[in-house]
Amino acid sequence: MKTQDNTIPKGLKTWFLIHFWVDIAFALPLMIAPGFSMRLFGFPVVEPLATRLVAAALIGIGGASFLNRNAGVESYRSLLNLKLLWSSAASVGILWSILERYVVLWFGWFILAVFVGFFFIWLNFRMKLPPAQQD
Repeated sequence: MKTQDNTIPKGLKTWFLIHFWVDIAFALPLMIAPGFSMRLFGFPVVEPLATRLVAAALIGIGGASFLNRNAGVESYRSLLNLKLLWSSAASVGILWSILERYVVLWFGWFILAVFVGFFFIWLNFRMKLPPAQQD
């Protein structure tokens, strides 16, 4: 069901906050202690630069969720487009890595489920937004 005006679909603001906290919960340990954090997930070799780059992406995308949680419908539309691109590309990359055995299987399937779950949450809300205003 689509909204008929420029209101934000019910629950979307809550999901933006949930997304912020999930991203920060993963990002801070990866940023502060990449080796320790990745070894907890079963990775025997850690590349700190790549790990911190992932942490930075999580902070950026999650932080945008927090900072824009009270924004207008156009901001939500843009952020949902970004989140759909991020979660779908991440899902493909994670699955590819699992299939090539570059990711510890239990962690790979878990993190894949998180990204796929968020993809469908964002897709659901993106479809509920009113059409973009034509100039």
